[in-house]
Order: sequence, then C-alpha cells, then structure tokens
Amino acid sequence: MANGLRFRTARDLFGACPAVARDMKAAPTDQPSIEFCRALLAGRVPEEAITFCAYLLPERAAIWWAHECLSNLAELLGDRDLELLALVRDWVGEPGSPDHRAAVAQAVEVPPATPVSWLVLAAGWRDAGVAIDQAGTGFSAARAVSAGILAGLARVSLADRFAVLSAFAEMGIQMAEMEAQQQSADAY
Repeated sequence: MANGLRFRTARDLFGACPAVARDMKAAPTDQPSIEFCRALLAGRVPEEAITFCAYLLPERAAIWWAHECLSNLAELLGDRDLELLALVRDWVGEPGSPDHRAAVAQAVEVPPATPVSWLVLAAGWRDAGVAIDQAGTGFSAARAVSAGILAGLARVSLADRFAVLSAFAEMGIQMAEMEAQQQSADAY
C-alpha cells in the first residue's frame, strides 16, 4: 500500500516538506511512511506520529482526520469548539461552497486558542479563497492540524492520553492507507 502514498518514505516527506523537520525531533529514514509512523507511535515521543500523519495526508484529508479525532473529544470541548467542528465538517463536505468559505474566512479572524480553532485555521490555509498570510506566520495547514489534535490530546486525562493518542494515530494511518489505495486505483 505504501507505494500509492504521495510520500513513499519518511525521507521523501521530509524532503518535500522541510517544515516537518522543525516540528519533529525524529530523523527521517528510508522506511516506508506507514512503517515510520508506526515506529514513531512506539517510540519515545509518540506524539510525533500525529505530526507525521498531519504532513503525510493530503491537506483536506488531514483536516477531516483532525475533525474526526476532535469529535471524539466533544465532551472536553466548549460550545464554540463544537460550533467550529460543525463548520469544519461542512467545509470538508463542500470546500467550494461560498457559504462555507465565508464562514471559514470569518472564523480565522480570531487567533487560534482552542483545539478546533486550529482546524478552522488549517481549512482557511487550505482554501485558496481565504486570504491568510501563511508566509508571515510560518505555519501550514499540516502544522495547524497537528497543533489542533495535540491541543485536544492535552485535555485528555493522563491515564487515558496514550490510548487516545494511539487511536488517533491509527486513524490517521488508516486514512493514509486508504489514500494510498485510492491513488493506486486512480493510476490504473
């Protein structure tokens, strides 16, 4: 399956997205991307598996993955985050919709202070119709997705955190595998 991924190996991803090296301590290897991600999850800093997945997935898929992760933490989120989750859900379903684009543009005017506000920021960066100065901030959609998921994980009790982190990383890995299958099928 790894042959259908945009980045066959971790080194390929690091080469194409230099920002990932600033967000992770792990050094890239020639391992297939999925294997590398699983090794990160089993390593000293398992949170890096979240960051790696955020960069590995295509942006829209990464935003959806983050939406699904944070939806599982709904009881830990405030009312505004729940509203923003609905906005992200709608945007992913119809990113070209003028209504969704306008809502994202309005939502990104507020600095990210909560887990889901990072996802809205990622959607804004992904959406060419929303003017956000990415270059000035040094962030990317992948970085915002990672920040959102990790901020959500910070709200999980310490006793449950690794189990939730593992579930989120596995969800991201499964999405990457599905993306690889889809890309392989599209190539035929």
